[in-house]
Amino acid sequence: MDISLNYGKKSLGISLYKDWEATIIEKQNMPVIDDPKAAIADAFSMGDESGSLEEVAKSKSSACILICDITRPVPNGIILEQLIDRLIKAGIKKECITVLVATGLHRPNKGDELLEIVGSKKVLEMVKVKNHYARKNEDHLTICTSESGLPIKVDRRFVHTDLRIVIGLVEPHFMAGYSGGRKLVIPGVAHHQTICGFHTAKFLEHPAARTCNLKENPFHEFQIEGIRKLSNLFAVNVVIDEKRNLSFVNFGDIEKSHALTIKYLKQYAEVRICQKFSTIITSAGGYPLDKTYYQTVKSMVTAMDILEPGGDIIVVSECSEGIGSDEYLAAQKVLFKLGNKSFLEQLKSREYAQIDEWQTEMQLKPMALGNIHLYAPDLSREDKKYTCVNQVFDLNQTIKDSIIRSGSPKIAVIPEGPYVIPIYEKK
Repeated sequence: MDISLNYGKKSLGISLYKDWEATIIEKQNMPVIDDPKAAIADAFSMGDESGSLEEVAKSKSSACILICDITRPVPNGIILEQLIDRLIKAGIKKECITVLVATGLHRPNKGDELLEIVGSKKVLEMVKVKNHYARKNEDHLTICTSESGLPIKVDRRFVHTDLRIVIGLVEPHFMAGYSGGRKLVIPGVAHHQTICGFHTAKFLEHPAARTCNLKENPFHEFQIEGIRKLSNLFAVNVVIDEKRNLSFVNFGDIEKSHALTIKYLKQYAEVRICQKFSTIITSAGGYPLDKTYYQTVKSMVTAMDILEPGGDIIVVSECSEGIGSDEYLAAQKVLFKLGNKSFLEQLKSREYAQIDEWQTEMQLKPMALGNIHLYAPDLSREDKKYTCVNQVFDLNQTIKDSIIRSGSPKIAVIPEGPYVIPIYEKK
């Protein structure tokens, strides 16, 4: 059996032996919108319980629009062009419209990369397009203090505007349940102290902080607590299929829009599986998610629910930009030095997480359950060392070795990686 896994901008083909019993875990066929521009126009005209875009823009003199950074393939071009044109027609001057890239603590997106995520030269030429810098203290204002006592600070450009709109891609998220909506604001345009404050072990080790779950999820609850302090806050939320085609779009109040989009996505992204496997092969999602090892960790975590204890998760990832940020590499080096148990104990004592060490903490979860194997030939030898997982040089041999160890020919294959969530359900 020949199978294609998402890998970089293309795919990676693997051939499975005939005597291996493969279960391919994919979304149900997701409908594709035939005319995306018309669907977006309709969403702006109707508005889910919020009124049309023109109604919410009425009497507003400025607007700030948040978009995802390079890690998420959002069809921003066709959305932004319509959104900005209609805001201008509604009376907001183009000089008073800002598009802000919600980078969180990721690196800024510039040049050709900025054009790629904005998706429109017209937009770049028409309005201000800026990156968020979480480390710039002067760029942020405290909008409230959370119930836990943590100051919630947000980019002042988003606070000091009349109309606030986010454009979110809703997909499963391994900490916050689902991405999109409120996540564009927090951590998207939050201050580094706020981000580090709600990425501690207190949050990450909470049993409700998991993929596809919002109920009692401390990440989700913290984000909601923050955004409710901002008025005139709306969202465009979208769902795309495995080929990045638009499948769903809506516009409305940020919470209601997000909830409706999740309701749509759940029927496709969550796949019920009635068995566990000792051998799982998964992609890291392909471009742009698999540009770094940092993002690759998501695919290890999202496959955990169907892994037999002591089993193997085999991940393929291009890692074209290496391991990730300097801060993340530093965290991985500490893990390499201390080992899993001592590293986690160190994290549990922190009031504020160190930047990007939360991804290292998340990696501990699948490592505690089984064995992680990484096929990433583009990673340097040094970077491979600090992934702290087993390296794969021959995929088929690694699969074969896993099957021999477990004694079971049954394997699971997840071609889309973390975009599809297998959920174990007993018969």
